[in-house]
Amino acid sequence: MSIRHGLLALLEHGPRYGSRLRTEFEARTAGTWPLNIGQVYTTLGRLERDGMVVQDGEDQAGRVLYALTEAGRAELRSWFARPVQRAAPPRDELAIKLVLAVGAPGVDVRKVVEAQRRHVAQALHEYVRQRAQALARGPGHPDELARLLVLEQLICHTEAEIRWLDHCEARLLRLRTETPAP
Repeated sequence: MSIRHGLLALLEHGPRYGSRLRTEFEARTAGTWPLNIGQVYTTLGRLERDGMVVQDGEDQAGRVLYALTEAGRAELRSWFARPVQRAAPPRDELAIKLVLAVGAPGVDVRKVVEAQRRHVAQALHEYVRQRAQALARGPGHPDELARLLVLEQLICHTEAEIRWLDHCEARLLRLRTETPAP
């Protein structure tokens, strides 16, 4: 996730101070991608350096407000218009774990798969529960709709992981029956 572009998108709604941007970002993403306040201020500093935001006075509590510049709006429009690149696959710790477990002495890969499946099934249950709560409230507000979209993305990814684990288990079973005993 581009923190840079996330902050620009939030500043499109008007001037904000750093901790408010952090709170709004986390609310919009359903708390899935927590931000360190240091990341927020470092990113704001870079955006200011690059001419995408400017300091726009202070609020009543003396906190520095940041506002979007025209260059920041142009960058935001460009970001929304570009597809997210899939050139390099992301490093997936589970995939790495399973490929390293294959052939590792004393590791039963099926048990690794089973443990992961149990964990993922629990996560799926929680995401579905949260989605049901969000739907019961109704996605009338943009923040609620954003939360619902994030939860549905998490559900889809979790379901895909379960399917992949099922595939891995089936592959392991086929290899076991096809490989002659020593």
